This record gives sequence, C-alpha cells and structure tokens, in this order.
Amino acid sequence: MECIVAALAGDGIGPEVVAEGIKVLTAVSDRFDHRFTINEGLIGGCAIDATGTALPDATLDMCHKSDAILLGAVGGPKWDDPNAKIRPEQGLLGIRKALGLFANLRPVTIHPLLLNASPLRPERLQGVDLVVVRELTGGIYFGEKDRGRDAHGEWASDLCIYTEAEIARIVRTAGNLARLRRGKLTMVDKANVLESSRLWRSVTTRIVNEEFADLQFETMLVDACAMHLIRRPADFDVIVTENMFGDILTDEASMLAGSMGMLPSASLGEGRMGLYEPIHGSAPDIAGQGKANPLAMILSVALMLRHSFGLGAEAHAVEAAVFATLDAGVVTGDIARPGQEVASTMQVGAAVAERVLAA
Repeated sequence: MECIVAALAGDGIGPEVVAEGIKVLTAVSDRFDHRFTINEGLIGGCAIDATGTALPDATLDMCHKSDAILLGAVGGPKWDDPNAKIRPEQGLLGIRKALGLFANLRPVTIHPLLLNASPLRPERLQGVDLVVVRELTGGIYFGEKDRGRDAHGEWASDLCIYTEAEIARIVRTAGNLARLRRGKLTMVDKANVLESSRLWRSVTTRIVNEEFADLQFETMLVDACAMHLIRRPADFDVIVTENMFGDILTDEASMLAGSMGMLPSASLGEGRMGLYEPIHGSAPDIAGQGKANPLAMILSVALMLRHSFGLGAEAHAVEAAVFATLDAGVVTGDIARPGQEVASTMQVGAAVAERVLAA
C-alpha cells in the first residue's frame, strides 16, 4: 500500500515528536511492506517567520494532495501577542477549515502503570476508556469578532453560530462511533443559558431518537460534565460537544492519563483525509532538550493508520508497541515514577519502533 503523508512539524517540541512519529511509521512500513511518502511543510510560527503567514499556500496545496497529515504543534513566546494580526494558531484553524475537518476525536485511555501519574486517586481511574468528539470548524472560534470603545470604555464581542447541518454531521459521527464501542452517547451543552446550545440539544435529541435509538443517550451541562470527568470518569463512553467546550474538556481529561503527552487526536472530514496530532502544545520551555513525550504523537500515527488508511492491524501493532514500551519502563520524565530512570524523546521513539518490528 502506498500513502502520501504531509508532515507539518511546526514549533517548539513539534519537530522532535513528529520525527519519532515518522520513525515508528517507517517501522510499520518495513514490517508490513507499505510505502509511506513523507512530504514536509511549514505551519505556525516557523511559517510566519519564513513566509509572513501561518499557513502558506504551498503547505495547503501539499496537504490537499496528501492522504493524511501529521502535525506537531504551533506557537510559542516569540509569536505570543494576542493582538497580532498574524498568529500561529491561525495556521491550525485555517487548515481544519480549508480541508473540512469538522470532527476531532480525542480518546482517553489509561495504562495501568500510569495510574499513579494522574492527580486523581487510582481507584477513580479504573476502567476509564472514553472518546471526546469535538466539533471543530464552527462555533465561537470561527464567529465574527469585534472590539471597540464607547462612553463606558472598551468592549469586545465573539459571535457563536452553529447550523443544524453542522450539528447533525458531528452527532452522526459520534453516534456511529458509540455503536462500535459501549453504546453510550453523552451530548454536552449549556442549554440553560445559550441559544446555540438549545439548538444543539434539540437537533441532537431528534437525530438520536430517529437514527440511534439503540444507544444509551444523555444530555449534560458542560459544568456538570467538567465535574463528573473528575468524579466518575469511567462512566463516560463517547462525549459529543461543540468546539470551545470540547477544547476545554479534553485538556481536563488529559489529566486522567497523567500527562498531555499521552493523548493523541484525529481531525476527520467526510472522506479518508485526516489530520493527526498530539493534544499537547508546543511546550517551548523544553523544546530541543529531548524531554518531550513522543507517545501522543506515536498514538496519533496509530489513529492515522486506522482512520485514514484502514490499516487496523498496523494500528494495533503500534498501540501494542507503545504499551510494551511502557511496560518496559522506557518513559520520559512527565510520566516517570519517583526514582525511575528517565529516557529521552529519541530513546522512547526508538523503543516503540523496535517493538513494532519485533512483534
């Protein structure tokens, strides 16, 4: 099988973790006799420095010609002016919109050896296996923004707009996923306050009743969901929600696994094209030091193999290699136990790749 992958390393620790993801993808190629063509492009802060824009036309054109995208991270102190007209995050938002990647899947599972890495008590983490399905191209992040001044001082506004069609397609994505898992779907909103959330609730309820009556379905306010993710996380299966709520809740959920360095994500559209990235940021404070945890990026490679290329066995081989590497105690400092030897980013990536080949 031949596949074209666009590698957008980005900023901070992005280049380090993407390199390890490609290392593992090469091991998959060698073991299973696939061919992955890797093309590199600029995005984020490094793209601003080189071209004056966070998403150069050349990068976007390359992505349109690819089967999938691996992305590291964007942003850093150098470009951290919220008032700047051009910001690294515009590259990420722009590529999602341009490619129609409306569904962001963020799975959260916990390896038994990492139960003590979480700030939660281990008994609360037993059985945690959930996926947050976040709508990715609508809502307040993309709504019209304005700022001004009047007699009372400065004011600002951010418009949150959702359409029935946008909600329906993400709910169907989440419903189909729930059918493949434990059959439970939770829709999260703020329907007691927001009109956009009331639309989410009515559209979701109608679609579930008409198309997914076999699922166990519940609605939940976002503040209650934030509480229950800590109080009873194992009760969740598939959570579907709008863009901003999904962004916040998944960062919270990352602490269930003990580190943002453990959690992958997949951004999907209507076809097989997908963008795969760790949920962590660019972590400029540790960039270039070999301290970054590459496992979220490597697990994102597994999601790419499964969702964009239909290579389930290969995806499972990568995931099994990650778990075997954890069992062997080859870990970066963010998930190391007290007194445990700490491995570098490259050592962890090499350990996973070796286990993919050896299986």
